[in-house]
Amino acid sequence: MRARWIRTAADAAKSLPGGYPAAVSKRSTEDGQSGGFRGFPDEAFVFYEGLEADNSKTYWTAHKAAYEEHVRAPMLALLGELSSDFGAASMFRPYRDVRFSKDKSPYKTHQGAFVDAVPGVGYYVHVSADGLLAAAGFHSHGADQIDRYRDAVDNDATGKHLESIVATLRESGFDLDGDALKTRPKGYPADHPRIELLRYRSIYAERSWQPQPWIHTASAAARVREAWSAAQPLVAWITEHVGQTHEPSRRRP
Repeated sequence: MRARWIRTAADAAKSLPGGYPAAVSKRSTEDGQSGGFRGFPDEAFVFYEGLEADNSKTYWTAHKAAYEEHVRAPMLALLGELSSDFGAASMFRPYRDVRFSKDKSPYKTHQGAFVDAVPGVGYYVHVSADGLLAAAGFHSHGADQIDRYRDAVDNDATGKHLESIVATLRESGFDLDGDALKTRPKGYPADHPRIELLRYRSIYAERSWQPQPWIHTASAAARVREAWSAAQPLVAWITEHVGQTHEPSRRRP
Protein backbone atom coordinates (compact mmCIF):
# COMPACT_ATOMS: atom_id res chain seq x y z
CA MET A 1 0.00 0.00 0.00
CA ARG A 2 2.08 2.91 -1.29
CA ALA A 3 1.81 6.27 0.44
CA ARG A 4 -0.04 8.87 -1.63
CA TRP A 5 0.98 11.90 0.48
CA ILE A 6 3.90 12.84 -1.75
CA ARG A 7 1.81 13.28 -4.89
CA THR A 8 -1.13 14.82 -3.07
CA ALA A 9 0.85 17.39 -1.13
CA ALA A 10 3.38 18.28 -3.80
CA ASP A 11 0.84 18.70 -6.59
CA ALA A 12 -1.38 20.86 -4.42
CA ALA A 13 1.59 23.02 -3.40
CA LYS A 14 2.80 24.00 -6.89
CA SER A 15 1.61 27.57 -6.54
CA LEU A 16 2.42 28.01 -2.87
CA PRO A 17 5.68 29.16 -1.24
CA GLY A 18 7.37 26.75 1.12
CA GLY A 19 5.75 23.63 -0.26
CA TYR A 20 2.67 23.77 1.98
CA PRO A 21 -0.18 21.57 0.79
CA ALA A 22 -3.09 23.67 -0.40
CA ALA A 23 -5.69 21.06 0.56
CA VAL A 24 -5.02 20.99 4.28
CA SER A 25 -7.51 21.66 7.04
CA LYS A 26 -6.13 23.45 10.11
CA ARG A 27 -9.11 22.48 12.23
CA SER A 28 -8.35 21.61 15.82
CA THR A 29 -8.01 17.99 16.86
CA GLU A 30 -10.08 18.72 19.94
CA ASP A 31 -13.38 17.91 18.18
CA GLY A 32 -12.56 14.25 17.54
CA GLN A 33 -14.02 11.23 19.31
CA SER A 34 -15.16 12.07 22.80
CA GLY A 35 -13.24 10.09 25.40
CA GLY A 36 -10.16 9.69 23.21
CA PHE A 37 -9.17 7.58 20.25
CA ARG A 38 -10.88 4.20 20.06
CA GLY A 39 -9.69 3.02 16.65
CA PHE A 40 -11.13 3.17 13.14
CA PRO A 41 -14.43 1.28 12.91
CA ASP A 42 -15.17 -1.12 10.09
CA GLU A 43 -17.55 1.47 8.68
CA ALA A 44 -14.54 3.66 7.77
CA PHE A 45 -13.19 1.01 5.40
CA VAL A 46 -16.65 0.26 4.03
CA PHE A 47 -17.05 3.98 3.32
CA TYR A 48 -13.84 4.09 1.27
CA GLU A 49 -14.67 0.86 -0.55
CA GLY A 50 -17.88 2.51 -1.66
CA LEU A 51 -16.12 5.74 -2.62
CA GLU A 52 -13.61 3.83 -4.76
CA ALA A 53 -16.53 2.20 -6.57
CA ASP A 54 -18.52 5.43 -6.94
CA ASN A 55 -16.39 8.57 -6.66
CA SER A 56 -19.24 11.00 -7.16
CA LYS A 57 -20.96 13.86 -5.40
CA THR A 58 -24.07 11.69 -5.17
CA TYR A 59 -22.23 9.03 -3.17
CA TRP A 60 -20.43 11.61 -1.04
CA THR A 61 -23.61 13.48 -0.16
CA ALA A 62 -25.44 10.29 0.73
CA HIS A 63 -22.58 9.06 2.94
CA LYS A 64 -21.14 12.29 4.32
CA ALA A 65 -22.45 11.54 7.81
CA ALA A 66 -20.59 8.21 7.74
CA TYR A 67 -17.39 10.02 6.72
CA GLU A 68 -17.75 12.53 9.55
CA GLU A 69 -18.48 9.90 12.20
CA HIS A 70 -16.31 6.97 11.14
CA VAL A 71 -13.37 8.62 9.33
CA ARG A 72 -12.91 12.26 10.27
CA ALA A 73 -13.74 12.01 13.98
CA PRO A 74 -11.46 9.00 14.63
CA MET A 75 -8.64 10.62 12.64
CA LEU A 76 -8.89 13.82 14.67
CA ALA A 77 -8.88 11.75 17.86
CA LEU A 78 -5.81 9.82 16.68
CA LEU A 79 -3.97 13.05 15.93
CA GLY A 80 -4.90 14.33 19.37
CA GLU A 81 -3.40 11.19 20.93
CA LEU A 82 -0.14 11.68 19.04
CA SER A 83 0.19 15.44 19.45
CA SER A 84 1.95 15.31 22.82
CA ASP A 85 4.82 13.33 21.25
CA PHE A 86 4.97 14.79 17.73
CA GLY A 87 3.12 18.11 17.75
CA ALA A 88 -0.03 19.39 16.12
CA ALA A 89 -1.09 17.86 12.82
CA SER A 90 -2.72 19.28 9.73
CA MET A 91 -5.52 17.14 8.34
CA PHE A 92 -5.92 17.09 4.57
CA ARG A 93 -9.31 17.98 3.18
CA PRO A 94 -11.15 15.13 1.42
CA TYR A 95 -11.54 17.01 -1.87
CA ARG A 96 -9.11 16.56 -4.75
CA ASP A 97 -7.53 19.47 -6.59
CA VAL A 98 -8.46 18.51 -10.15
CA ARG A 99 -7.41 21.73 -11.91
CA PHE A 100 -4.24 20.24 -13.40
CA SER A 101 -5.22 16.56 -13.39
CA LYS A 102 -6.68 14.39 -16.13
CA ASP A 103 -8.44 12.43 -13.37
CA LYS A 104 -11.45 14.55 -12.44
CA SER A 105 -12.62 12.32 -9.57
CA PRO A 106 -13.73 14.86 -6.97
CA TYR A 107 -12.78 13.02 -3.75
CA LYS A 108 -9.64 11.48 -2.32
CA THR A 109 -9.95 7.77 -1.53
CA HIS A 110 -8.00 8.16 1.70
CA GLN A 111 -7.94 10.54 4.66
CA GLY A 112 -4.46 11.80 5.44
CA ALA A 113 -2.78 14.07 7.95
CA PHE A 114 0.72 15.52 8.27
CA VAL A 115 2.86 16.71 11.19
CA ASP A 116 5.61 19.17 10.22
CA ALA A 117 9.05 18.89 11.77
CA VAL A 118 9.90 21.78 9.44
CA PRO A 119 7.67 22.75 6.49
CA GLY A 120 7.49 19.84 4.07
CA VAL A 121 9.41 17.47 6.36
CA GLY A 122 7.74 15.30 8.96
CA TYR A 123 5.24 12.55 9.68
CA TYR A 124 2.23 11.32 7.71
CA VAL A 125 -0.69 8.96 8.40
CA HIS A 126 -3.69 7.95 6.36
CA VAL A 127 -6.64 5.57 6.43
CA SER A 128 -8.18 4.09 3.28
CA ALA A 129 -9.99 0.98 2.06
CA ASP A 130 -6.57 -0.73 2.10
CA GLY A 131 -6.08 -0.12 5.82
CA LEU A 132 -3.77 2.17 7.80
CA LEU A 133 -0.46 3.69 6.67
CA ALA A 134 2.22 5.62 8.56
CA ALA A 135 5.14 7.36 6.86
CA ALA A 136 7.89 9.90 7.50
CA GLY A 137 10.25 11.92 5.31
CA PHE A 138 9.97 14.90 2.97
CA HIS A 139 7.69 15.59 0.01
CA SER A 140 8.56 19.02 -1.41
CA HIS A 141 10.77 19.55 -4.45
CA GLY A 142 12.52 22.86 -3.83
CA ALA A 143 15.68 23.03 -5.95
CA ASP A 144 17.64 24.07 -2.87
CA GLN A 145 16.35 21.02 -0.97
CA ILE A 146 17.34 18.62 -3.73
CA ASP A 147 20.81 20.18 -3.95
CA ARG A 148 21.34 19.96 -0.18
CA TYR A 149 20.01 16.40 -0.10
CA ARG A 150 22.35 15.19 -2.83
CA ASP A 151 25.33 17.01 -1.32
CA ALA A 152 24.67 15.26 2.00
CA VAL A 153 24.22 11.85 0.34
CA ASP A 154 27.42 12.34 -1.66
CA ASN A 155 29.40 13.23 1.45
CA ASP A 156 30.87 10.07 2.98
CA ALA A 157 30.09 10.93 6.59
CA THR A 158 26.52 12.16 6.18
CA GLY A 159 25.76 9.79 3.29
CA LYS A 160 26.84 6.72 5.21
CA HIS A 161 24.76 7.89 8.16
CA LEU A 162 21.67 8.00 5.93
CA GLU A 163 22.54 4.56 4.55
CA SER A 164 22.62 3.21 8.09
CA ILE A 165 19.28 4.81 8.96
CA VAL A 166 17.65 3.40 5.83
CA ALA A 167 19.08 -0.07 6.44
CA THR A 168 17.72 -0.09 10.00
CA LEU A 169 14.28 1.01 8.83
CA ARG A 170 14.14 -1.66 6.15
CA GLU A 171 15.18 -4.31 8.68
CA SER A 172 12.31 -3.10 10.87
CA GLY A 173 9.74 -3.64 8.12
CA PHE A 174 9.63 -0.21 6.47
CA ASP A 175 9.61 0.37 2.72
CA LEU A 176 11.60 3.25 1.23
CA ASP A 177 9.91 5.29 -1.46
CA GLY A 178 9.62 8.76 -2.94
CA ASP A 179 10.04 10.65 -6.18
CA ALA A 180 13.14 9.20 -7.83
CA LEU A 181 14.94 9.32 -11.16
CA LYS A 182 15.16 6.14 -13.20
CA THR A 183 18.74 7.04 -14.13
CA ARG A 184 21.60 8.70 -12.26
CA PRO A 185 21.40 12.43 -11.57
CA LYS A 186 23.68 14.65 -13.61
CA GLY A 187 27.16 15.08 -12.20
CA TYR A 188 27.30 11.78 -10.31
CA PRO A 189 28.95 8.58 -11.55
CA ALA A 190 26.79 5.54 -12.22
CA ASP A 191 28.96 3.49 -9.84
CA HIS A 192 28.58 5.89 -6.91
CA PRO A 193 28.29 3.78 -3.72
CA ARG A 194 25.00 5.52 -2.82
CA ILE A 195 23.56 5.93 -6.31
CA GLU A 196 20.18 4.54 -5.23
CA LEU A 197 19.80 7.26 -2.61
CA LEU A 198 21.12 9.95 -4.96
CA ARG A 199 18.28 9.27 -7.40
CA TYR A 200 15.67 10.48 -4.93
CA ARG A 201 14.22 13.99 -5.19
CA SER A 202 11.99 13.32 -2.20
CA ILE A 203 12.23 10.38 0.17
CA TYR A 204 10.15 8.73 2.85
CA ALA A 205 9.85 5.50 4.81
CA GLU A 206 6.46 3.87 5.27
CA ARG A 207 4.70 1.03 7.03
CA SER A 208 1.19 -0.15 6.21
CA TRP A 209 -1.34 -2.52 7.74
CA GLN A 210 -4.39 -4.10 6.16
CA PRO A 211 -7.69 -3.87 8.10
CA GLN A 212 -7.52 -6.23 11.05
CA PRO A 213 -9.06 -6.35 14.55
CA TRP A 214 -6.50 -4.12 16.31
CA ILE A 215 -7.16 -1.26 13.86
CA HIS A 216 -10.65 -1.04 15.38
CA THR A 217 -9.16 -0.41 18.84
CA ALA A 218 -7.09 2.24 20.63
CA SER A 219 -3.94 0.18 19.99
CA ALA A 220 -3.89 1.58 16.43
CA ALA A 221 -2.48 4.78 17.94
CA ALA A 222 0.38 2.81 19.46
CA ARG A 223 1.21 1.30 16.04
CA VAL A 224 1.41 4.73 14.42
CA ARG A 225 3.39 6.14 17.35
CA GLU A 226 5.83 3.23 17.15
CA ALA A 227 6.29 3.70 13.39
CA TRP A 228 6.82 7.45 13.68
CA SER A 229 9.25 6.97 16.56
CA ALA A 230 11.26 4.43 14.56
CA ALA A 231 11.42 6.90 11.66
CA GLN A 232 12.56 9.82 13.80
CA PRO A 233 16.25 9.36 12.82
CA LEU A 234 15.27 9.78 9.16
CA VAL A 235 13.28 12.93 9.89
CA ALA A 236 16.14 14.28 12.03
CA TRP A 237 18.67 13.61 9.23
CA ILE A 238 16.47 15.35 6.65
CA THR A 239 15.77 18.27 9.00
CA GLU A 240 19.49 18.79 9.63
CA HIS A 241 20.84 18.27 6.12
CA VAL A 242 17.92 19.22 3.86
CA GLY A 243 15.52 21.42 5.80
CA GLN A 244 12.70 23.42 4.30
CA THR A 245 12.80 24.98 0.87
CA HIS A 246 13.31 28.69 0.37
CA GLU A 247 12.44 28.52 -3.32
CA PRO A 248 9.24 27.88 -5.27
CA SER A 249 8.50 24.17 -5.49
CA ARG A 250 9.84 22.73 -8.75
CA ARG A 251 11.50 19.53 -9.91
CA ARG A 252 15.16 19.13 -10.73
CA PRO A 253 16.59 16.54 -13.17
